[in-house]
Amino acid sequence: MPPNAGTGGKVAASVLSADFAYLAEQVKLVEPHVDLIHVDAMDAHFVPVLSIGPVVVESLRRVTDLPLHCHLMLEDPVAQFEQFAHAGADIVTCHMEAVADPAGVVRKAGELGMKAGLAVSPGTPVEEVFPYLDSLDRVLIMSVEPGWAGQPFLDSALGKIESVRSRIEGQGLKVEVEVDGGINDRTGARCVAAGASVLAAASSIFKADDIAGAARALAVLVGR
Repeated sequence: MPPNAGTGGKVAASVLSADFAYLAEQVKLVEPHVDLIHVDAMDAHFVPVLSIGPVVVESLRRVTDLPLHCHLMLEDPVAQFEQFAHAGADIVTCHMEAVADPAGVVRKAGELGMKAGLAVSPGTPVEEVFPYLDSLDRVLIMSVEPGWAGQPFLDSALGKIESVRSRIEGQGLKVEVEVDGGINDRTGARCVAAGASVLAAASSIFKADDIAGAARALAVLVGR
């Protein structure tokens, strides 16, 4: 187990599974127990699903001071950077599968005042992000196929978490390792043990009978 696993981790509440008729109220329920609000933007091109964009980010910015992490599952994410920055995004994460110049993506995000992450889908080796680690805020490991909430966790993510955590520690870097997809108390514990520092959870928080309680349980799990 990596030295920091299980202590001082973070929870990102993914609003993809929230009830958008009560979005502000649900964000307020989880706010005391999470560290970030995770926003999945999907364009029906990079993934089949069409979801939310900068307009919702702007609305969220008005109701929470938590960092807004925008996970851009978009065919051309950089073309949308200015809109997300102006809406109030703090962090943008793009998929390695969607960008030809990852270093340029990171640089552009920084120019607009946003931190940058790179994500890998289940079929993409995590080693593809290694050349860019020293400029990243986070590496996002998808533990489901990008698109829909509620998919079962893929065990193949655990080896990727271990690999990138080892590389980060070996280089003496402070890079978050976030895991997104199928995260609950059981799978989350396995991810933390493998070296994840951020758990992004959608259904297990916002589909729970007790939304605040579900968020609080994950906070305890990561040692928050």
